[in-house]
Amino acid sequence: MNKERRSKLIYMTKYLFILLCLFPFFLSAQNTPTMMPQNNVVKDTTRQTDLIDIYKGLFHVNPKKIRTEKGKRVYFSVLPVGGSAPGGSGNALVTSTTAAMYLGDRRTTNISSATFAPYWNFKSRFGLPLRSSIWLPDNTWVIQGDIRFLRYPQYTWGLGSNRNNDDNILVNYNYIRFYQKALKRIKPYLFAGIGYHLDYRSSIGSDSQETTLQEFTKYNYGVSGNSVSSGISLNLLYDTRNNSINPLPGAYANLEFRENPGFLGSDNTWSSVFLDVRKYFSMNPAKPNQQNQLAFWSYFWSSLSNKTPYLDLPSVGWDPYNRSGRGIDQNRYRGKSLFYFETEYRRDITENGLLGFVVFANTNTVSGSGSFFTSWHPAAGTGLRVKFNKGSNTNIGIDYGVSKGYSRVIFSLGEAF
Repeated sequence: MNKERRSKLIYMTKYLFILLCLFPFFLSAQNTPTMMPQNNVVKDTTRQTDLIDIYKGLFHVNPKKIRTEKGKRVYFSVLPVGGSAPGGSGNALVTSTTAAMYLGDRRTTNISSATFAPYWNFKSRFGLPLRSSIWLPDNTWVIQGDIRFLRYPQYTWGLGSNRNNDDNILVNYNYIRFYQKALKRIKPYLFAGIGYHLDYRSSIGSDSQETTLQEFTKYNYGVSGNSVSSGISLNLLYDTRNNSINPLPGAYANLEFRENPGFLGSDNTWSSVFLDVRKYFSMNPAKPNQQNQLAFWSYFWSSLSNKTPYLDLPSVGWDPYNRSGRGIDQNRYRGKSLFYFETEYRRDITENGLLGFVVFANTNTVSGSGSFFTSWHPAAGTGLRVKFNKGSNTNIGIDYGVSKGYSRVIFSLGEAF
């Protein structure tokens, strides 16, 4: 092993060890029950009000009761809005549809969800993402999927964080993603499994007539033509939340190691590690179903190889659900390693849960230029919550985030994390 690789492994091991040491803090105060899972209490929605109730009241809608199998009802939430697309290239029409349902007894089975959120910027950019999280009865298995077909342009600022906001370049490419993971419960709340990951990008190139993406980024891999990354992952998941759409107090931790070998079709052999930790604290334990909580989210994402394609490198806003960095432009900071931290306070405004608000702040640091963990990039903001569907506890989120030289309004179904 050469000196450069040895020093890199020592460097990465040190910061991975720091995050692993955080696990006891996030996982403490969780009593491991003998049955799975005791925190999945059916929420009493009789006193809750959502937009569906208001619609029925205004238009005097009294639908006939439909015979459904207990615990199998599907809850739909739809949000068509206009706004700016993340990563630049103007305004966009965004439509988000979420379907949620219980595939087993609500007392022992988490709510499953599937989200389809297409967008179009009325020009050459569009996206067709479909994400799913399926919990089988009694949480014996969880199946997670992420399928996307995207067409860009999108701005990039190269590696590190030394460039100014206007020192960027517009990159064109088409993107197909196919991720699928299957995890089996091995202990209460603890799951382990494998996954397959495909990232295929075509027609990668710069819109600039003066410089290529390779010249701008000073990076040699995955910066022109086509790029293929095909690999498998090993996954550990700890999750005491019963609803990922709008988590109530609980904890979440996910560790993923991904290997992309040449024999599976990757242009270059490379590997990465992703560690995601979240914790939710109730500020009023006497009313656990009331939205009054403090939430924390942190992740560490690192490439362990020198030949990782440029667009596969860790970048703010490119976490699995594209929810990080509210108030920061997507792609704004990219490097071989990224550390992210966010905190948010969530509170109901009305007693019936129809209206609520959030206040959030986040920061990140990337390697690539300057010193990792010494250059931080903060953002902050606030948002309004409107209860769309009390059955799945789905909120419409309207957030405003701001950072140095940038601000944005973000529409969403469900919470950021």
